[in-house]
Amino acid sequence: ATAVVPAAASVAPQPAPQPIRSAPIGDDAAAWFQRVKPQCNPVEVNVLQRSSSPPSGVQGAGYHAACFALAGRIDDARAVIDSLSEGERRMAASIVFEVGHPVADAGDDRSAGPMMELVVGYQPDNYMALYHAGISQYMLGERDLARKNLSAFLELYKENDGWRSNGLAVLAKLNDSTNVEVERTRPREPGS
Repeated sequence: ATAVVPAAASVAPQPAPQPIRSAPIGDDAAAWFQRVKPQCNPVEVNVLQRSSSPPSGVQGAGYHAACFALAGRIDDARAVIDSLSEGERRMAASIVFEVGHPVADAGDDRSAGPMMELVVGYQPDNYMALYHAGISQYMLGERDLARKNLSAFLELYKENDGWRSNGLAVLAKLNDSTNVEVERTRPREPGS
């Protein structure tokens, strides 16, 4: 007689799940940023730049640029990213996006718009950066930039959901030639 082996017995044991990291970041760079983040503001960022250098490498540069961007120093953030090789710039911009995304979600248009526009400069296919840049620019009355970014967002993002619906609605307001001064009402964040 042939012994029947249950199917479950033939399955190899699975390794324990590993923690998931939100982005491939250097531990030194992430730790540096967490330590200095409270000083990434317009008042303290100059002192910070003299007293605490970021770790070397693309992650250090990404967090350095993010610190400048949080402080509203977009040109300085761009200079940090531009100092990297062309292949590393996109990765550094990803770090700026991850740091700036909660700012955009919170509706801080004056901070989020320029940060997301910076990201779009290195990642023109980052549909969430395009969306947040466009919504922030719309709220600030920057019609041409908002129209450009929301149009690019809609070209890339085809999911029929709240993000796309918001993009279409705001773009329709911006394209309404009868309404020169668009009534700017922030669309409700999908999922909120």
